[in-house]
Amino acid sequence: MANNFKRKYIQLISALVYNANIKGFANGELYHGQLKSVCVPGLNCYSCPGAIASCPLGSLQNAVAVSGKRLPFYVVGTLLLFGVILGRTICGFLCPFGLIQELLHKIPLPKVGKSNITRKLSYLKYIILAVFVIIIPLAAASPEFCKYICPAGTLEGGIPIVSSNEQIAAMTGTLFNWKIFVLAVILIGSVFVYRGFCRFICPLGAIYSFFNRISVLGMKVDEDKCVHCGKCVELCKMDILKVGDRECIACGECIKVCGEKAICRKSLKSGR
Repeated sequence: MANNFKRKYIQLISALVYNANIKGFANGELYHGQLKSVCVPGLNCYSCPGAIASCPLGSLQNAVAVSGKRLPFYVVGTLLLFGVILGRTICGFLCPFGLIQELLHKIPLPKVGKSNITRKLSYLKYIILAVFVIIIPLAAASPEFCKYICPAGTLEGGIPIVSSNEQIAAMTGTLFNWKIFVLAVILIGSVFVYRGFCRFICPLGAIYSFFNRISVLGMKVDEDKCVHCGKCVELCKMDILKVGDRECIACGECIKVCGEKAICRKSLKSGR
């Protein structure tokens, strides 16, 4: 319980730091200072009135769209740095939209547990990464995931700006209505399915998952102590097959159920 409280506290602090431009929520104006050229680790919309930095996923799409066949070294390097150091610990601790989903999941209604179906659905985010973040932006020079899917952009950017700016509100149409629909489906789904957006849709989580096994921070298992009882996998709400695999968000809940004390966090000293 204490671990979960600390994680929620870090998630909340991260959300507040990412969106420290408080006056932006009042006047509907975006922050355009020097920090906006820097990416935060988690999913946080550039167009949010409170955002003081950029979203790495939005930056990647825009870089791919404008760079043609040239590799966008700065954005790719930033993602590599975040991935190698943190992996999907970012999803568990530093993503505001992850916190929103977790809070909604606490609403006392029937829940859909994980299964072989949800495990297979977890591969969908890799398809979305390839199609909406790489292929279509390259072909159409447009950030398609941000434009048509991203619920964080609608919740943090679209709704606040439309609500505070009558001129922009008057120009909204089919696309904005579609984004509201997508957001509503994801938020309602979060009540019944634990972090469904993270598990099945989020391309940023897909990117960080590639680094989970080599990241400096994350979870590790002492194979000499592990008896392969499966309690950790059974407890986990993510679609993991073992602690620390591509679906692990390093929440640490598995530590308390391991009777052999075989699970712990990686440290900066020990690394893997």
